Amino acid sequence: MAIEQGEVEKIAELARIRISKEEIGDVTQRITEVLQMVDQLQAVDTRDIEPMANPLDATQRLRPDEVTQSNRRDAFQAIAPAVENGLYLVPKVIE
Repeated sequence: MAIEQGEVEKIAELARIRISKEEIGDVTQRITEVLQMVDQLQAVDTRDIEPMANPLDATQRLRPDEVTQSNRRDAFQAIAPAVENGLYLVPKVIE
């Protein structure tokens, strides 16, 4: 699929992107090359290929689910401007 220079200029105008007259030919060529690569990828038959979560079939190493830090809520709430029943009080922002 090829794209015309006028189309690139129109897209740039709609996207509010400034492309100088000297650069428009190069930008059009690069976009055309990207679209050709997309066409090439779309031409591949993938009907019998299962989707992969990871191309290397790697699995995530998981750490044990255990507490690693002490509870410091009382220390943090001691320096808070307003606290009630273990909750931080903040100004109302939505009426």
